[in-house]
Amino acid sequence: MSDGVMKRMGMIFRAKANKALDRAEDPRETLDYSYQKQLELLQKVRRGVADVATSRKRLELQLNQLQGQSAKLEDQGRKALALGREDLAREALTRRSALQQQVSDLEAQHQTLQGEEEKLTLASQRLQAKVDAFRTKKETIKATYTAAQAQTRIGEAFSGISEEMGDVGMAIQRAEDKTAQLQARAGAIDELMASGALDDPSGMAKDDITAELDRLSGGSDVELELQRMKAELSGGSSAGQQAIESGQNGAGQSAPQQDRPRFDKQ
Repeated sequence: MSDGVMKRMGMIFRAKANKALDRAEDPRETLDYSYQKQLELLQKVRRGVADVATSRKRLELQLNQLQGQSAKLEDQGRKALALGREDLAREALTRRSALQQQVSDLEAQHQTLQGEEEKLTLASQRLQAKVDAFRTKKETIKATYTAAQAQTRIGEAFSGISEEMGDVGMAIQRAEDKTAQLQARAGAIDELMASGALDDPSGMAKDDITAELDRLSGGSDVELELQRMKAELSGGSSAGQQAIESGQNGAGQSAPQQDRPRFDKQ
């Protein structure tokens, strides 16, 4: 595989990964994470200030101790000189001189630590102010983002362009299309069966001509039977009965006369 193809694949992978990260990223979570990191940094600075202050306090205790020893040696040398012990006075002053050198070194270190403590304290105060300002801005941005997100979702819900509403709309559209397709198919089958193009496997379906003939035949039979009943009830002559029978034969009935149902007087 060539280098160009590899570079292109790498670029596509990074682009897709970046897009996936953009979809997964929540700005509110990012702001909270940044604020947490700033609080951790502020805590470290405060811990540094506390450590420097502890070291300074330890030096102050040592200085106080050495200064006390120096004052004591000075007093002892003065008393020895007063008693005529110049040698003891000299020894006391020699020790005091060594202590004074240590005191000078400790004082220099004390000043350095005090300066560092002041710098760290000032840095801590400035960082605290920045963290407080970032917290206020963070909460403002989060509130604005949440409001905009809610407004966007409401707008998408009303307009029907959100992902959820889009799925619902597609489902409704598919259901309507399927319903229309089934209705069209049912209508087409009814038309084909009515025209005789399709046979009814149950044998119950009839074409238009057969249905019309059955209707006419059924209506004629009813009229003839109604006339027969009227004639019998009114005691009509045999000529009327023959006219009715001849009318029945003229209507195209193929059944014999004796096969017709008759109504006897009760």
